Amino acid sequence: MSLPRPPRPVKLVMSFLCSRKGDFAAAFSEADRRYGPADVVSEPLPFRFTDYYEREMGGDLWRRMVGFEPLISPEQIVSIKLWANGVEARDLNERGGRRVNIDPGYLAGSKFVLVTGKDYSHRLYLGEGIYGEITLKVQQGGFAALPWTYPDYGSQPLLEILDSLRRRYLWQLRQQGELTKKEKGEEGRTL
Repeated sequence: MSLPRPPRPVKLVMSFLCSRKGDFAAAFSEADRRYGPADVVSEPLPFRFTDYYEREMGGDLWRRMVGFEPLISPEQIVSIKLWANGVEARDLNERGGRRVNIDPGYLAGSKFVLVTGKDYSHRLYLGEGIYGEITLKVQQGGFAALPWTYPDYGSQPLLEILDSLRRRYLWQLRQQGELTKKEKGEEGRTL
């Protein structure tokens, strides 16, 4: 029999997709005030994987990944996604589309989870219209894509950033005495 127990804390990660520095700065500043401080902010990565967002947001898009220092409970991701939706909808561009796309997710010891308002066969309902998706799994000490992983999240630059964020997360768990036996064995290889 498995008995319910509280989940371990997870690391909040947000992806910011936009084309203008000012739009990133405004959204990041608000996220940092609310959920920060941020402990990792990636360099801008060109977004050339799809033209899906171009009509709404324009061209020359880039993505920045941000990790936040305070660990959260996994249940909080629903309200964080609702907050992100509100920020996106509040300041629209001249086309009536979003200036910034904010994708919140979290890192746990064995996975990277993104949340969305879109249901699909590999997503679980979390509440308030939000679904969770295991986007990446840990395999041989690093993140690996799954059949449904978006190509950008499975690309080398993002995998490297997320692996770095995971090492930071494992270090934070070690500081709190929260590492599992498997993670302690992995820690020597990754930290």
